Amino acid sequence: MRTQVGIVGAGPAGLMLSHLLHLHGIESVVLECRSREYVEQRVRAGVLEQGSVDLLHRTGLADRLLREGMRHEGIELRFDGESHRVPMTELTGRAITVYGQQEVVKDLIAARLAAGGSVLFEADAVRLDGLDSDSPVIHFRRDGRDEELHCDFVAGCDGFHGVSRGAVPDGVLRTYERTYPFAWLGVLAAAPPAVDELVYANHERGFALYSLRSPEISRLYLQVDPDEEIAAWPDERIWAELRTRLETVPGWSLNEGPVLEKSITPMRSFVVEPMQWQRLFLAGDAVHIVPPTGAKGMNLALADVALLGDAFAAWYGQQRADLLENYSTTALRRVWRAQHFSWWMTSMLHRLEKDDPYETKLQAATLRYAVSSPAYATSLAENYVGLPEV
Repeated sequence: MRTQVGIVGAGPAGLMLSHLLHLHGIESVVLECRSREYVEQRVRAGVLEQGSVDLLHRTGLADRLLREGMRHEGIELRFDGESHRVPMTELTGRAITVYGQQEVVKDLIAARLAAGGSVLFEADAVRLDGLDSDSPVIHFRRDGRDEELHCDFVAGCDGFHGVSRGAVPDGVLRTYERTYPFAWLGVLAAAPPAVDELVYANHERGFALYSLRSPEISRLYLQVDPDEEIAAWPDERIWAELRTRLETVPGWSLNEGPVLEKSITPMRSFVVEPMQWQRLFLAGDAVHIVPPTGAKGMNLALADVALLGDAFAAWYGQQRADLLENYSTTALRRVWRAQHFSWWMTSMLHRLEKDDPYETKLQAATLRYAVSSPAYATSLAENYVGLPEV
């Protein structure tokens, strides 16, 4: 097989890049090791920054988003038995939209297939060769056969555990990472949300987040120890802990319902530099991961490939190499801004050290300042809704 850009991974980054290339008249093939059903049902992030929403609009992918997405103009911070709203749109003129990552993926797959795009599911990329030549090769297996995809460039959008990052020779990449001493227990529940906007709660027993996916579905999270087993958290215990950490405002209670899914996710920060080597360009979770407190993961992936789409368009359309050459430097400015914001939100809201009164007082002071200082609240808001340029 032959194409111009070979893309490994059919998550939001890989699919959006393929869509952007199509709009520029550039051929691509997307290889995905999982089935279409799996990637369309995989529940991940659900908050789109203003820039991500704008990208979906200008690329013709916003029809269902407009019907089903839930625009939020603020978030709520709960601590010390109080509730405070951060009015993001009032402070910045921008907003977020709650629309699940799997819904973005469904829309992208439908658009690519409707346009005759090549998205090969259950095609397991096993090796990348010739990245330092003008004709790289992606070796993959599909239907029990070994196949090859020859291309001009490779975009590695295959996540943290994919093969793309590992194809870079030793000594080229530098890794920066931090592992947090807690995890998130996430719950998807068939319960109408009792909130209109996301609620972030700082509690002596640990952090909690009340989010939503639709008028009928709630998404909730609890801070737990990283070595917790999901079997230790029956539904009754989950709801009891959510009530304890969230029902701290007089007269307010959450809505309960059947638990549809639950999982435990460790928290970490991870960045690899540079994000490119020769004819390989890395994007999304393949090259950076943030704790989800700041809702930046999917948005960073989309921002990466928006840059990469423009860079490939300049290469093929104008024979310009500068945007491709500067891709990593440009993308990393946004990546590190998002890393800092995600770390800051995580540090402010979670119990980082058990029984550390100094840490607890610092968090309380930070939260109090965030809801009393217009300047500090604006900084939080503009980072949360997404900076237009970094």
